[in-house]
Amino acid sequence: MSVHDDLTSVQRCIDDLVRSVGRLEQQIGGGGLEIRRVRADADHLRESVALLRESAPGLAPPRRPDLVPIPDTPYDSSLWTDSDDEGLGAHDRHAP
Repeated sequence: MSVHDDLTSVQRCIDDLVRSVGRLEQQIGGGGLEIRRVRADADHLRESVALLRESAPGLAPPRRPDLVPIPDTPYDSSLWTDSDDEGLGAHDRHAP
């Protein structure tokens, strides 16, 4: 098995554990210290595997480039004084 397959298998097992702890918590009540410890331990395991998946070489999902916000306000018209209109040419010249 590859590291990716092993981590996926561990993640599935932890997901099953968390679901089982949730059912057990509903059956015996969630107020006791013991069930809260089990819940916390299961959550810590889930977080640890997520961190391991992120740090494993070659398994991290590719980062998306940071988005650049574009304002809704109109651009300053002085930016376009020396520019040509695409397909139309400059304002002071005639098209061929």
